[in-house]
Amino acid sequence: MDRSREHTAAFTGHRRYDGECDDALRAVVRELYGRGFRVFWSGMALGFDLAAAEAVLALRGELPGLWLCCAVPFPGQADRFPEADRLRYMRILDRADEVATLAPRYEPRCYLRRDEFMVERSAAVVAWFDGGKGGTRYTWDYARRCKAERINLWCDGQQELF
Repeated sequence: MDRSREHTAAFTGHRRYDGECDDALRAVVRELYGRGFRVFWSGMALGFDLAAAEAVLALRGELPGLWLCCAVPFPGQADRFPEADRLRYMRILDRADEVATLAPRYEPRCYLRRDEFMVERSAAVVAWFDGGKGGTRYTWDYARRCKAERINLWCDGQQELF
């Protein structure tokens, strides 16, 4: 498996994601796969991150050699998730090709370090980003500074964020 940066993409997005762009998400994974991307990182947060991980897993049968890697900021990330999402989280981790746990426990900046870890390994970042402040904004801006291609699936018709 070629895991070089030019064949790797990462996901970032808001927790309040509720499937609004699932078709577009699968389409962009297919498009990136067609361009040689094989490795996809998810930060495993609620919302878009979990949906993106599930999209990669769902496309494995169609796209040979597709890898899902999960960047877990610390053990216990999902401890406060609702029960159904905690079960989703565990199912995804069980099926992932790689799981990187980045800190032994919660500490300040652990989520931002996770985001930096994924972006630094990726030539493209796929986002569900509405332009607001927070971790997704940080990751979106960090991807620009790292010269990663940025693909935003947000579709409210109000903003141009690319």
